[in-house]
Amino acid sequence: MGVLCAALFAVLAWQVSAAGPLRALDERLGRAVAGSAVPTPLAEFFADLGNTVVALPVLALAALYAAWSGRRAGVPRWWLPPVAAVLTMALVPALVVPVKMWLARPGPPEMAGGAHDGFFPSGHGATAAVAYGAVVLLLAASRKHPRRPMPTAVAAVVGLLNLAVGIGLVRRGYHWPLDVLASWCLAGVLLTVCTAVCGCRADRPRGPDGQLATPNSSDAM
Repeated sequence: MGVLCAALFAVLAWQVSAAGPLRALDERLGRAVAGSAVPTPLAEFFADLGNTVVALPVLALAALYAAWSGRRAGVPRWWLPPVAAVLTMALVPALVVPVKMWLARPGPPEMAGGAHDGFFPSGHGATAAVAYGAVVLLLAASRKHPRRPMPTAVAAVVGLLNLAVGIGLVRRGYHWPLDVLASWCLAGVLLTVCTAVCGCRADRPRGPDGQLATPNSSDAM
């Protein structure tokens, strides 16, 4: 999944930098969504969910809960998932800002006359996708049986939430659709790595009570 997301991100960046056909289609779609009937207050509300002042506290609370529950349960390396989630979040601006400066894509008409160009990829879109995606990973890591998949409803809610954030950003004229799609691709790469780190503590077999099984001497032989 991470490789596919990285490949798609590269294609989108190429189309934007080369003013390819996808960019032209993207800008037509963006203008149509910006002029759609989606209520402005609702679009603004969801767009604001990608703001760091909203997403970061949510992630911080999830990280504290995962650390507390993991330590309380005596889970080995209980600190690893929270640290991985926080570092993953820290990588978002470290990756987004240089790409924005490099491509310097102009924003939608509503953002004309702003202090800067560089709207690809969307920082708000990447922040929301990584923060709320990492919350799901932390909740999964703090469960008694972390190898069991999270309920489908949880993943669906996070997916719909990020879709609403993306629509809100385009509807309010803060970003083009490809800016948001690229931010999701970037988040997919980061969350794939974070998933691997968060899941490494579940590699050892567990007993019926969910605790890590201790190999006996015959197994070692």
